[in-house]
Amino acid sequence: MPTLEQIVALPAVLGEVQSLITDNGFFSQANVIACGDAGVEPLLALKRQSHHTPVMERFASDAPEPQTTDPVVQMAHRLSTQAGRALYSLRKQTVEPVFGIIKRVMGWRQMSMRGLAKAQGEWSLVTMAWNIKRMHVLRAA
Repeated sequence: MPTLEQIVALPAVLGEVQSLITDNGFFSQANVIACGDAGVEPLLALKRQSHHTPVMERFASDAPEPQTTDPVVQMAHRLSTQAGRALYSLRKQTVEPVFGIIKRVMGWRQMSMRGLAKAQGEWSLVTMAWNIKRMHVLRAA
């Protein structure tokens, strides 16, 4: 819900959000329904996905759409289609590398401070460092 509220508050210049792609930590029936109510297509992973799906399964034709009004079943079907898998896989190349670099290269693995305000401040500092590092690399190129 907080993410959807922030999406609605974004300036129209940025464009319209069509899909919300998250890992299984954000999956719940309430979140799927909230996305639908906000006019955003939910692609929330139902469970941890295996890294190497069999070739025949990867290129198999899509199953017919289920005849139900249950939003969770409809979302699960969208995730299992070739288009849904391709859209969900974009998450791996946009978000996940940033966290990997912050943890591995920058060596930041856990919060040093207690309390929400202090943790938010610490996370802001870490992300600021990431952005400065990234801008430096891009400027050199």
